Amino acid sequence: MITIELMNIRAIPQIYRNVNRWGEILSIMSKYGLAGWLSRFEFTFGKSWLKNPSGRILAELSAETRIRLAMEELGPTFTKLGQIMSTRPDLVGVQLADELQNLQTHVQADSSELVAQVIQEELGQPIEDLFAEFSNEPVASASIGQVHRARLPSGSGAPGDWVAVKVQHHDIQQRVHVDLDILSGLAQLADRLPEMSPYRPCAMVDEFQRALRRELDFGRELRNLEEFGRYFAANEVVTIPRPYVELSTDRVLVMEWLEGAPLSDTRQIEAQGFDLATVARNGAEMYLEMIFQHGVYHADPHPGNLLLLKNNTIGLLDFGMVGRIDETLREDIEDLLLAMVQQDSLQLGATVMRVGAVPIGLDEASLRADLADYVAHYANQPIDQFELASAMSEMFDLMRRYQIVLPSAMAMLLKVLVMLEGTAQILQPNFSLMEVLQPYQRKMLARRLSPGRQYRKARRIASEIEQLAEVVPRRLLGLLQQMQSGRFDVHLDHRGLEPSVNRLVLGMLTSALFLGSTLMVTRNVWPLHGVSIPGALGGALSVALGLRLLRAISKSGHLDRKK
Repeated sequence: MITIELMNIRAIPQIYRNVNRWGEILSIMSKYGLAGWLSRFEFTFGKSWLKNPSGRILAELSAETRIRLAMEELGPTFTKLGQIMSTRPDLVGVQLADELQNLQTHVQADSSELVAQVIQEELGQPIEDLFAEFSNEPVASASIGQVHRARLPSGSGAPGDWVAVKVQHHDIQQRVHVDLDILSGLAQLADRLPEMSPYRPCAMVDEFQRALRRELDFGRELRNLEEFGRYFAANEVVTIPRPYVELSTDRVLVMEWLEGAPLSDTRQIEAQGFDLATVARNGAEMYLEMIFQHGVYHADPHPGNLLLLKNNTIGLLDFGMVGRIDETLREDIEDLLLAMVQQDSLQLGATVMRVGAVPIGLDEASLRADLADYVAHYANQPIDQFELASAMSEMFDLMRRYQIVLPSAMAMLLKVLVMLEGTAQILQPNFSLMEVLQPYQRKMLARRLSPGRQYRKARRIASEIEQLAEVVPRRLLGLLQQMQSGRFDVHLDHRGLEPSVNRLVLGMLTSALFLGSTLMVTRNVWPLHGVSIPGALGGALSVALGLRLLRAISKSGHLDRKK
């Protein structure tokens, strides 16, 4: 029996306060959901009634496309949610994750007056005093903020420098706060639905809230720029924009302007004659250095965030999304990638089950068989033709089928590697990230066996054993004291007994009803034409219930759910 609890009473003022936004969200969700319902029917009458803002007929689109369009129409917060969901194909499926990568983040820019107001509020001076030139027309306008081109005045730290000024939309924090409240309420409701529980809506919304709040803090992005600038200061093939700390706040970020061709502009790239094979390999090696050497990486390598500069150097933009991996997670990633490179199905299965959240009752034999087929499928492919994107997509499908959930940091990193390979293939269609990754096997093994790493691991294990030695005697003493005083309780949490109990109760009720009806028939209670009416009705009902019980037992053994 499923009990649905009411939403916490403290949420009622929040719902009332945001009632207009609730109505807007539910209206858009209803529209796109109704389009899915209409698409099931063969008739064409009425299907053209529901359209998105650009005029596309919704009933003719796939479910994944309708979800993406709904998120775009719901605004910046839901667009960012979709971007986070696109990094979790193990939860939402590969098709939806791939579709959500196409989310359009361009939004209507704020007016020049609002931009000037935000800059003056943050920096305490008008634009005219801060910059010699300032373009009122934004270069780009995304969900969180917009970017303007400007030039520093004479007398500043670097007079005449062209800079990029990133300014938050004036009301974005209030809008995000309202939407996050609503998303939390929706996640709490969705978490109580059995069909939604595998998606872990509350956990996903919590993860999304942390990521979005980090992006709203431009101070964090400034520190990311400084950190990556230190890591790649001596690297001649990578350029990180230099931030201007004295002109930056939590809502305004000023950084060096990089002049180059974005990877999304293929015509400009072809016209300028870049060595595309060299650039693709340099970009891949740059990311592998971030991941396996520094433990921190740029988490949004789509073509718009990568610029090709002179001398085949790469400019990296937008450090709002940055991933970090600790030593334990790095070892898990290395084990997973090494198992794929070495085509070792046993090691791959052991790694997947160790790092992932495995459901109760997992069929390990079946999983290992599927992993063996998976590895055999890619075993005969030459390493220079191995496509990581297709291999990882099949891996994510396999994990979702067995309801294995990866840690969010690992899922995002694997998705970034897939995005990186796709971006590199824009420059070099036959590019294979696995070919670049293969030489890192020796580096991974050498680093794992290095004395420094072994010493850190031994010290960590010794610390954990010391803590265990301190805690266990105290816990055992408390347990013995409870047993001695008679306060030792054992709490049992049964799972899956409700269908059996329901079946037992229904069988008892059916038997009692049949016996009672038989007595009324034999005693001729309230007869009509010599037959007891309540006895006959009760007997017929008991027969129907008995047949239902037999059907349920023969079919699945459950009365209230299918196995």
